[in-house]
Amino acid sequence: MNKQALAYHAEPRPGKIGIDVTKSASTQHELSLAYTPGVAEPVRHIHADPENAYRYTNKGNLVAVITDGTAVLGLGKVGGLASKPVMEGKSVLFKRFADIDCFDIEVDARHPQAFIETVVRIAPTFGGINLEDIAAPHCFEIEQALVEQLDIPVFHDDQHGTAIIIAAGLLNALELQGKSLAEARIVVLGAGAAGIAAIRLLLALGAHRDNIFAIDRQGVIHVGRQDLNPYKFGIAADTERRTLADAMNGADAFIGVSGPDLVTADMLASMAPRPVVFALSNPVPEVRPALAREVRDDLIMATGRSDYPNQINNVLGFPFIFRGALDVRASKINENMQIAAVEALRAIAHEPVPAEVLAAYDGLESLQFGPDYIIPKPFDPRLRERVSAAVARAAIESGVARAPYPAHYPD
Repeated sequence: MNKQALAYHAEPRPGKIGIDVTKSASTQHELSLAYTPGVAEPVRHIHADPENAYRYTNKGNLVAVITDGTAVLGLGKVGGLASKPVMEGKSVLFKRFADIDCFDIEVDARHPQAFIETVVRIAPTFGGINLEDIAAPHCFEIEQALVEQLDIPVFHDDQHGTAIIIAAGLLNALELQGKSLAEARIVVLGAGAAGIAAIRLLLALGAHRDNIFAIDRQGVIHVGRQDLNPYKFGIAADTERRTLADAMNGADAFIGVSGPDLVTADMLASMAPRPVVFALSNPVPEVRPALAREVRDDLIMATGRSDYPNQINNVLGFPFIFRGALDVRASKINENMQIAAVEALRAIAHEPVPAEVLAAYDGLESLQFGPDYIIPKPFDPRLRERVSAAVARAAIESGVARAPYPAHYPD
């Protein structure tokens, strides 16, 4: 696999993305329109009204995928240059699934403020900013500053994209288990970008603050700890539980965004009847599916891997969230839009699966809403239409859209 990956990235042309010319430029007259002297006229129109950039340039369909390389996949702080294959890959997904053009930008910035200033200065080029693989807690500071300073969508996918897919899958899994989010006791192992964002979104969706226990390397994040940064303090529980084992006892749901093999058989056995287990560490989950099913035959399980049912995959969200935001020229991606994406994803999983989805997966003959299908598959063609439309409508209803609901979107 490693040899194949290197060959894939190197041959016949290095890298995974390029640039296409979208207008004919095969005659002298066409070149004079593309560049001087013809280009001067759209320049004058944009100078008179910056909104004209959306009419005369590619700004409205262009997203920057930007990183500092401090938290790259499972590889950690490898730096901007080494992260470039990942950022190119993200650009491929934007184009493949939502026809959004992308530039990957790797920033050499040692401090958050330097990164923020770099992004602010280049932002006029783009219709949206996708922050990627930035370590916590700096990712929170960076995103908040950019959202406040820019008038285009800024979205940290490791935070909100992951949280959206987790929330959609969890709501469906709890429904199948006969439980409600408001009453469920939830353990979140990992208090980085994804863990904190997931907790925040679940609270917005109706989870009870006293029922969520977040765990970091020091144990349960509780209000009595003196070592918490503001982001962890915001999710601290008022509890006497101190360890992962304490938190797992009687829990209805487990969400792992941490590391491999951290959940034991005894912890699983101590969970409440009909538990939900999302072991999302990749490639090795917090608990292996074989062990989990051996201990609990009443669970619903999801992982981050494609070779098990119920993959929690960010590609289900970010291309279509940006598609909807760009198509109504949203100034931001707010909580209303995130919740709209959750509900759209959740609803699709309840519906019959198109034959083309089954055809995209070897050996998959049928799918229906149930323990092994709580979230749509990435190749489901309904994602682009349904999720994008839900996000666009939420942007309009929440007052952050600057263009009307697109005529080609579903009513």
